[in-house]
Amino acid sequence: MDIAGFPGVVGVIDGTHVRIIAPSEDEAVFVNRRNFHSINVQIVFNAACKILDIVAKWPGSTHDARMLSESGIRQLFERRYVPANCHLLGDSGYPCKPWLLTPYLQPRQGPQLNYNRAHKTTRAVVERGIGQLKRRFHVLHGEVRLRPEKVSKVIIACAILHNICKVRQIAEPLEDGDEDGGEEDIYIPQGNLAQSGLPYRANFTNLHFRQAVAPCLLRTCDGIKNYHSFTAHHLQLLNARHRTQSVHGLFFRCSILRR
Repeated sequence: MDIAGFPGVVGVIDGTHVRIIAPSEDEAVFVNRRNFHSINVQIVFNAACKILDIVAKWPGSTHDARMLSESGIRQLFERRYVPANCHLLGDSGYPCKPWLLTPYLQPRQGPQLNYNRAHKTTRAVVERGIGQLKRRFHVLHGEVRLRPEKVSKVIIACAILHNICKVRQIAEPLEDGDEDGGEEDIYIPQGNLAQSGLPYRANFTNLHFRQAVAPCLLRTCDGIKNYHSFTAHHLQLLNARHRTQSVHGLFFRCSILRR
């Protein structure tokens, strides 16, 4: 996907909270930083706002970076099953990696500012995608009155149905003024050892963003023509907590809470 001249992007990642009633077990860990009980959902969208990957098992207090560190999608990139020069984009709540590019917190004029502008425009896909998902399935907007493990299954079911609606071109509900995009950025200190992608990001920025870029036609990262099928093909990487959903030819990874 190349939305704003940002090359090699296969997906955009973010987290979103789904409100739940207070569970009877481990109640405190489900309280997020906004002080309500939730499941924190990690989700990856492509340029068409289809879901490529979803993890719906973590209590609301879990940080986005922790969810990523234990996810199957990290294994796919770090074990080099994804071709080189392909990336995810994420906000500053994630550590910068060679395969996960985050924005500069204090960009300088020139390439860094150009990079940030293209990054912001491209990353807006995930905010639109989450908004579309929650408008289409309004149960995800309110408080889901089920046990956390059942809420996890509801979220995954909504994700599958969302992709089916996309494939069949079923119109989404009109905006109701209550769109819920991703979570706000959280600063991770740049000295953190997890920020292993900073040198790569600097070289990438100087190579591709010396001049401001204009929006381009969407295109898939070279080497991945069908990310759904690609992901399904490499599911042997994933542990027992990860499984694939296949509905009417739709493949994407999901991870749910189990007890």
